[in-house]
Formats: sequence, C-alpha cells, structure tokens
Amino acid sequence: MQDPNEDTEWNDVLRNFGILPPKEEPKDEIEEMVLRLQKEAMVKPYERMSLTQLEEAEDEFDEEDMKALEVYRQRRMQEWKALQKRQKFGELREISGNQYVREVTNAESDLWVVIHLYRTSIPMCLLLNQHLSLLARKFPETKFLKAIVDSCIEHYHDTCLPTIFVYKNGQIKGKFIGISECGGINLKLEELEWKLAEVEAIRTDSKENPKRDLKENFQQDIAEVSSSIRNTSIYDDSNSSSSEDETKCYSGRNIQ
Repeated sequence: MQDPNEDTEWNDVLRNFGILPPKEEPKDEIEEMVLRLQKEAMVKPYERMSLTQLEEAEDEFDEEDMKALEVYRQRRMQEWKALQKRQKFGELREISGNQYVREVTNAESDLWVVIHLYRTSIPMCLLLNQHLSLLARKFPETKFLKAIVDSCIEHYHDTCLPTIFVYKNGQIKGKFIGISECGGINLKLEELEWKLAEVEAIRTDSKENPKRDLKENFQQDIAEVSSSIRNTSIYDDSNSSSSEDETKCYSGRNIQ
C-alpha cells in the first residue's frame, strides 16, 4: 500500500478531494525544546533549591520574589523540623538508673516518654520489650526506653513487674504496674498500642479497643486469677494489705 504521507502529486490530488487526511507536519525538535524550557522557566527557581542554596541566591531575587521566598523558606523549615522530630527516635533504647532523670524526668518539653522497668527473669517483661521495640519503630515521635529495674529502684517486687511509666513534661501521665495492668500474659501488640494511645503517648489509627476471642480471654482470666490467689496468700502471710504492697513497689527508690 502506498504511504499516505509520501510526498507525491497523486497523494496531493487525493488530499485535495479529502480522500487522504492532511499531511502530517514533521515535529520541530528545537521548537519543542524551546517550549519545554519556557514552561520550566515559569517555575520559580527557589522551588528547586535547598535551604543553603536559597541563602546564597538571595541577591538575585526582586522584592516580590523575596516575599514569596520568605513564605517558601518558612514552609520548608517547618517541613524539615517536622521530619526531624518524627525521625528522632524510632527504637527501644536501654538506659540505666543514673540516666533516668536526664532521659525521662527532664526530657525535652512536650515530648512523650514511655519507660519499661523490667527483669529478664520475667517472661512478660521480655514480651513487652518485643512489643515496645515494634511500637518504637512505628511511632518514632515518642521516646521509648527500657531499664533493668534494679538499676533504678532497690528491692522492687517481682509482683509489680512489668512496670510501664508514661511521662510528659516531667509528670507521670500513665502507669501500668504488674502483669494484669500491662494487659495479661497473652498481650498482643495492637492491645498494647491501644493502651498507650489511651494515655495519649502515641496516636494510633485504631478506632476501637482490639477484641480478643472468648477462649483467649478465658485462659488469661484463669491465669490471672490463679496468680492473684497466690499473691494474696503471700500478702496475708506477711500481714500486708494490698495498698501497703503497692507502696513497696516504690520503696527503696534509687533514681538519680
């Protein structure tokens, strides 16, 4: 078949009668490049610059550019600060008792701090450390810490572990003391996330408290009741009330 774009007299006759479509004009690559450069020139150069480049190029902008530049600079600074804050932590970090005040009580203003006091001999503590490590990566704007309890508080009872304190501006905003308050031996990651969100230490996307199936709840309740009975027996033998025992959790504090 003859090429309809071929430059022949016969094709010209067919085009005049509308039998063939008009001949395609060859694209002008130079014209296309000029149009592209003109389009790019409409974008203010500062929108492609870093903060350092913006400072170096200030003398090249007119008054209108300088006003727009200042607005743009402020927006970039806010974005940068927000990014730095979000990426500041992101891990569950170990501290010792002599770092407690600096890292927790005297942490920077408006920063949420979650500290887990634990012993490696308690399985629930190890489970919490696993969950907290994952939550630290998910919520890097919150500081997540852990500390072996003996380095912070002397003679702290095993019955009070695990212990989680939530701080903000030097004040305790939430606390979970013992297996039951921390969520039970079958605690799931999303349940711990919900607990921390309830005291506002993190912002979760979950809309409601995660549900556990009836069988798991029943097994956990049995375990916790058994533990409670054993603990009550111990307290009775030592003639200590439950309130006195909670006080013992905090006795002998050695936080510096």
